[in-house]
Amino acid sequence: MKVEAAIFNIVSVALVLFAVVYGFWAREPIGTTALALSAGLTILVGGFFWFISRRIDARPEDRKDAEIADGAGELGFFSPASYWPLGIALSAGTTGLGLAFFYPWLILIGVVAILLTVGGLLFEYYVGQNAHS
Repeated sequence: MKVEAAIFNIVSVALVLFAVVYGFWAREPIGTTALALSAGLTILVGGFFWFISRRIDARPEDRKDAEIADGAGELGFFSPASYWPLGIALSAGTTGLGLAFFYPWLILIGVVAILLTVGGLLFEYYVGQNAHS
């Protein structure tokens, strides 16, 4: 997490410098405010990563003497043949289309579809042929 914290903190320092230079050069408050708020958000994320990196053991990415094999191992379980992510994407697209044109009925259909497809993805291995006995 130290690497991620360093990246975000460097970006936040750069954004602060950009905000100061832009504020003096352009004298435009909206862009200066956007840059300053972006700096604040990256400081927040960088501070969180720094805080977490102090509390956990060093990962292979954080050690200078680490080998590639040190990062090997199981990363998690990923469903090999699930159609639920496609359903979630279509539901999110439907909701986005409803928000873009502000059709409340389409927004409602999209939100209900998102809830159903997320529930399907969540409970995919608890029901049906994939259930563990």
